[in-house]
Amino acid sequence: MSAVAARPIVLGPLAIRRHQVSGLVYLAIAALIAIAFGAGASGGSVSTFDLNTRSVETKLPLVVLPTAATAYALALACAFLGAVQLVRGFGARRGLVLGLVALVTVSAFLVWAASDRSMNLVGVLGASLQRATPLTFAALSGVLCERAGVVNIAIEGMLLTGAFTAAVAGSLLGPWGGVLAAMAVGGLLGGLLAVLAIRYRVDQIIAGTVINIFATGITAFLSARVLTDVPALNAPERFAPIALPVLADIPVVGPILFENNVFVYALFGLVALLHVALFYTRWGLRVRAVGEHPRAADTVGINVLGTRYRNVILGGMVAGLGGAFLILGSTGRFDRDMTAGRGFIGLAAMIFGAWTPIGSFLASLVFGFADSLQARLAILNVPIPSELLLMVPYLVTILVVAGLVGRARAPAADGRPYEKE
Repeated sequence: MSAVAARPIVLGPLAIRRHQVSGLVYLAIAALIAIAFGAGASGGSVSTFDLNTRSVETKLPLVVLPTAATAYALALACAFLGAVQLVRGFGARRGLVLGLVALVTVSAFLVWAASDRSMNLVGVLGASLQRATPLTFAALSGVLCERAGVVNIAIEGMLLTGAFTAAVAGSLLGPWGGVLAAMAVGGLLGGLLAVLAIRYRVDQIIAGTVINIFATGITAFLSARVLTDVPALNAPERFAPIALPVLADIPVVGPILFENNVFVYALFGLVALLHVALFYTRWGLRVRAVGEHPRAADTVGINVLGTRYRNVILGGMVAGLGGAFLILGSTGRFDRDMTAGRGFIGLAAMIFGAWTPIGSFLASLVFGFADSLQARLAILNVPIPSELLLMVPYLVTILVVAGLVGRARAPAADGRPYEKE
């Protein structure tokens, strides 16, 4: 038996160019960190990070770092990754390296922002989770729809309508009544999208855009005509945070994960449930089959149209739940256009998370961190124009989506109408 010699992996010109471009980008980021955050720090300045909250009795010592030296060390680490990427690349670990470069960049920025100041990291991370919650509900709505082959651009409108309904129904029926009403209205809008996209085969982008315009108009009109004249309909009771015994007392992690309202705990459960359902159950196998190859799914007896109807309606209900969080778990009142593009950011998180529940949740945390960071930097009076700070979440969205163009793979039949023979 002759041994077969293993052939070396030969990279094509496009792959080599991509490695080189990535390496040059990492080196440019290293130079930016060194110049902007290292040389830009005043001599002798230190950055202080607080890892404590009032609710936890066990107190951790403050983390005090020399600003310039820490920035230079992080720049050196980023330059090392860039040099390796430029010379030979990281192969299958390029995604991990990209995450490390992003972490190094954010860490250097935080060190510079906290120069001669004190920043409570637990507060920033806790706010990140809160701000990521509606984004994750929006992303999960997209996962449910697009895994079955229907593009749901209408998530923004579903969030907005769910928020308005939660404000009114929550004021009349209590917070749980507001949650159920928001989910019901989200499901109705999901049903409308399903009828337009599946029954009448309307272009799914156009159908979603129409629903968004309708939701924006109807909520603005009712807010001006009803909520302004009857403010009692815009004063629902909010869900209070619930501290889980023992777990909430864990330093750092406890206040972030285990001192939240029911929406956040429901989100944890929903992410786990959808992950298991999509990838480890017969239902999930059928949904993924419908989204990848509906004709083949139809030939083995799967009801393609029925599966799509159910998933789009379920996606609408999840989006409605995200809208309810904005009112009953966060602000406590409805304001015109209060979703502020969260539905579209949720879609970006879904793409960034590779159309998976866990990936969508982690991607939403990235966007939530960007959102909470700009709010915290405004409080610290960091010398960055306020207009630029407000743009941070949307700039991150654009950069993520632009960086994934040509790399992210959607379900094969996503957005394609199916006509049963």
